[in-house]
Amino acid sequence: MTSAVRRGAVPLLALIALCLSPIAAVAGEASLVLPDLNGAEFLGGVGGKTLLYSGLVVSAAGLFFGLMMYSQLKNMPVHKSMLDVSELIYETCKTYLFTQGKFLLLLWLFIGSIIAVYFGSLAEFGKDAAGKPLHGFPADRVAIILAFSVIGILGSYGVAWFGIRVNTFANSRTAFAALTGKAYPCYAIPLKAGISIGMLLISVELLLMLIILMFIPGELAGPCFIGFAIGESLGAAALRVAGGIFTKIADIGADLMKIVFKIKEDDARNPGVIADCTGDNAGDSVGPSADGFETYGVTGVALITFILLAVPPQTVQVQLLVWIFMMRVMMVIASGVSYFINEAMAKAKYQDKTDFNYEAPLTVLVWLTSIVSVVATYAVSYLLIPAVFKDESVWWKLSTIITCGTLAGAIIPELVKVFTSTESKHVREVVVSSQQGGASLNILSGLVAGNFSAYWLGLVLVFLMGVSYFISLMLPTGMVIPMAAPVFAFGLVAFGFLGMGPVTIAVDSYGPVTDNAQSVYELSTIEEIPNIKEDIQRDYGFAPNFHVAKDNLEKNDGAGNTFKATAKPVLIGTAVVGAATMIFSIVMSLTNGLTTDLNKLSILHPPFLLGLITGGAIIYWFTGASMQAVTTGAYRAVEFIKANIRLDDTVKKASTEDSKKVVEICTKYAQAGMFNIFLTVFFATLGFAFVESWFFIGYLISIAIFGLYQAIFMANAGGAWDNAKKIVETEMKAKGTPLHDACVVGDTVGDPFKDTSSVALNPIIKFTTLFGLLAVELAVELRKKESNADLALGLTVAFLVISMFFVHRSFYGMRIGGRVEQEKK
Repeated sequence: MTSAVRRGAVPLLALIALCLSPIAAVAGEASLVLPDLNGAEFLGGVGGKTLLYSGLVVSAAGLFFGLMMYSQLKNMPVHKSMLDVSELIYETCKTYLFTQGKFLLLLWLFIGSIIAVYFGSLAEFGKDAAGKPLHGFPADRVAIILAFSVIGILGSYGVAWFGIRVNTFANSRTAFAALTGKAYPCYAIPLKAGISIGMLLISVELLLMLIILMFIPGELAGPCFIGFAIGESLGAAALRVAGGIFTKIADIGADLMKIVFKIKEDDARNPGVIADCTGDNAGDSVGPSADGFETYGVTGVALITFILLAVPPQTVQVQLLVWIFMMRVMMVIASGVSYFINEAMAKAKYQDKTDFNYEAPLTVLVWLTSIVSVVATYAVSYLLIPAVFKDESVWWKLSTIITCGTLAGAIIPELVKVFTSTESKHVREVVVSSQQGGASLNILSGLVAGNFSAYWLGLVLVFLMGVSYFISLMLPTGMVIPMAAPVFAFGLVAFGFLGMGPVTIAVDSYGPVTDNAQSVYELSTIEEIPNIKEDIQRDYGFAPNFHVAKDNLEKNDGAGNTFKATAKPVLIGTAVVGAATMIFSIVMSLTNGLTTDLNKLSILHPPFLLGLITGGAIIYWFTGASMQAVTTGAYRAVEFIKANIRLDDTVKKASTEDSKKVVEICTKYAQAGMFNIFLTVFFATLGFAFVESWFFIGYLISIAIFGLYQAIFMANAGGAWDNAKKIVETEMKAKGTPLHDACVVGDTVGDPFKDTSSVALNPIIKFTTLFGLLAVELAVELRKKESNADLALGLTVAFLVISMFFVHRSFYGMRIGGRVEQEKK
């Protein structure tokens, strides 16, 4: 696969450069100029830039916090049998990430070529003595923009690496701590790992954005933000999609063995289990970490772009920019404080218990952080912007709009639990259906849960956005250009979604640790080690309780499943709401600041309507393409495991070689699937941008809306199937029964639903919209000259034909026995 990718990459890059070389520039991202941040004063005379230095301090403190938690996890006691398993998992994760790093470099060549051509020879950069625009940034400035696109990729990649290292420390420590018979460590250790990732991730993102804001020249900062956002969006999309494919190939391959051979969960003799554990990190740690990093950054860039385009007074621009970044600083502090308060309460309440509802303290943490963030939002806003545009009411209006998003970050998880929690009536309906109807009714009941969840979550999102819209109408006239205030409000709602970013990431990262902990316990075969009870008593000072440990680890895995599910709609919600702000930037460029052609932003303009229809087609293709890669990969994984698994009494564990072979199969199909998906999205974005500008606007809106409901439906249906299986295993103790087999089948359907297709729609939507900012400007300028009409038509056809080639390849090349399987590795 890798050689095939390289063979195809060179001519494609040459085609891009050839096609774009004659295009002139348009004013757009290149024209974004940041104002002097000391152009407004805060707190009675402090300049904006001076105030933002406090953000650098808080970012450094957040990094220290994350690393401190990392150190504490590393130094926790763990038995060698469990440590060896977790280190093996980490080694396979490292191999996977190295491979993905090389793959990301290849993908960056496509994006980097567009950025280099656009900013190097097309974008407007100043005027000559006669007042005519000059095109093309100097080479050193283009290099800086490209460097920040690489930094964006490295940011997504780096936090993903940190996430797997933390989680592979925490999984074995959690498994070992469970042996004490106490339930509290089973909860506290995964959450400590999660908050470590969350705090470091958000702090790194905030630090990098502050560096661009404060230390890059104002005329270059805008393009650097765009390059940075495109880079991190590319990194997140690749890691999310590839990780989602990898993890579900492994998960399905390992799970189906329970039915075929009637073996236990995470049986050490199953060579698919190590790959499954690696996949838990590739899909549920690497993907969400990169996704969270990208979501936080892209939402911020969307708001910065809006402020520079749609807020005329420079003083107000400075006030809003400084206010937004200080809100982010405050939110990091609020998350850290809330974590410590919640941990103190949880420890006092649960420390000595042998069993409790693991979801309870996680729920308290989410709501506590939400409340602290809301209170802090109003307080800090009052202090920083008591008057904006000579209006002393703006501070509470903007705070209320952000609060709509912050509350969504707490309300949406509660709604998700209604459809995915082990306590959910919908999930229990899946179990009841399976008792008489087997896998058939199990799957139907899960589909019902997913559809109902999309209805309720959609209405909540509309309500909160509606509230923000009505408040935006109260903003003073002239502060924002006419008709733009509601879009600003929607961007602030997306910003508020991430108001408790470290905690949102923490509860999401809780899941892969609990999942891995259960696997580490089984793979260590610790119960079979001679004299193990005496050794643990002597070396660690307690008598192990194996039965209680296994029970607590399984129950905690159910809580992890639930909270993994709660984070997904929050992230997809930011993609959709934030996309409105980014699409607005394109509309501003096309309408000369909302002064011309507004009638084309209507279904009465046929290309716009056709674009709305086309976006849905792309969403459904993506869903099928990502699941096709899982299907074929899982087929090959199952085929290999069946042929090589050894279950005789002389075998205690699968061989390392066989386990690595399953990992290799997962990696192969993850990369093949991701390559097809990326190039389809890349060339489809260029092609549809060249069809017609308003067609493309409709296309982007459609992708966001179709993607929202498809992602929510799939994520929550998958969560319902997953926890239905968990109820059968933990409450009903019915492993190995026909009921359990039915629930395993439902879970294998839900696996690519919840962890491949749905979660990857978030970065796919944002990458398409961000890249579309450049693509549509290239197309518009090309079509300005009548002499370029044939060239524009030729490019449109060429880009769409290439995208359709990769659509074709994403099925016919990826199917069982297809072209990808016949290529050399």
